[in-house]
Amino acid sequence: MYILGIDTSCDDTSASVVADGKRILSNVVLSQTAIHNTYGGIVPELASRRHIEMIWPVVNEALSASAISLDEVNAIAVCHGPGLIGSLIVGCSFAKAVGFAKKIPLIAVNHLEGHIFSAFLAEMKPEFPFLSMIVSGGHTSLLIVHEFGVYTELGRTRDDAAGEAYDKIAKLLNLGYPGGPVIDRLAGLGNPEAFRFPRAYLPHSFDFSFSGLKTAVRNTVVHFQKHNSSFSTFADHPSFLNDVAASFQAAVVDVLVRKAESTMAEKGIRRIVLSGGVAANSELRKRMMKMAQDRDVRLFLPSAMLCTDNAAMIAAAGYQHVVCGDFASMDLNPKAYLAL
Repeated sequence: MYILGIDTSCDDTSASVVADGKRILSNVVLSQTAIHNTYGGIVPELASRRHIEMIWPVVNEALSASAISLDEVNAIAVCHGPGLIGSLIVGCSFAKAVGFAKKIPLIAVNHLEGHIFSAFLAEMKPEFPFLSMIVSGGHTSLLIVHEFGVYTELGRTRDDAAGEAYDKIAKLLNLGYPGGPVIDRLAGLGNPEAFRFPRAYLPHSFDFSFSGLKTAVRNTVVHFQKHNSSFSTFADHPSFLNDVAASFQAAVVDVLVRKAESTMAEKGIRRIVLSGGVAANSELRKRMMKMAQDRDVRLFLPSAMLCTDNAAMIAAAGYQHVVCGDFASMDLNPKAYLAL
């Protein structure tokens, strides 16, 4: 069964063809980083306009790379939320138009569900039930996945998502957008113990909080600028920049790893899927793998490419909908805020 996946939830235009929900035949992701980097973050109007321009070329490239024609596609899976509403409208409108014209069944996929089932594209697939930790620019949450379509949310961020905190600190340090990759790189050059930034472990809760960490980093930066009369740019103080990046990242990773570890122990679950854009972070991946080894639990970690937004994960989740006979109608509308 060939599923054409489409994702335009944020600033990346992506299309993918996945066979039987597990074998990626193509996965094309067109980044808009060059457009939004100028503004230090995503400009929703520019993102949606770019999706309009590029969605046909991206889908055509995905079909060509998979050697599958549109007539051979069994279903179209499209992300209908959560995300930027203008961007979601483009993907949903395109999927409905193609589905109607070619009489191809339509599947509506929740973006978070896509992140969860990205793990099913790897060779080793998790068995139900398992714990899912989704860490991205818009979400930081913990869920128990009992089976497909049956999820129990245990906790979520009370303020900033982890990826959002990365982007805001990168903007504070004039590092550009997106912030995750550059902070991860600089952190490898710095001392993670240079600054003792706070960790909001929130005992007796499965929730997260990163706003206090963000404020602490800002106060440290402002203090440094105020007490260095020669300060002009952060580039002139690489050791300070690297140490801030390393200390900030250490605080984020400490919270995520400890929360995953304590939740698994409390719930008696020995399988965890880590997904979302921040799951591509090298330090988080290393620490989670060590935790899994030390605690003798199984960690399912998608490749870095499948952690960030992509259509393959949408197609993988879409396949599960097909198996359950859960199809969408042509009155499908996207939703910026959509619960799992």
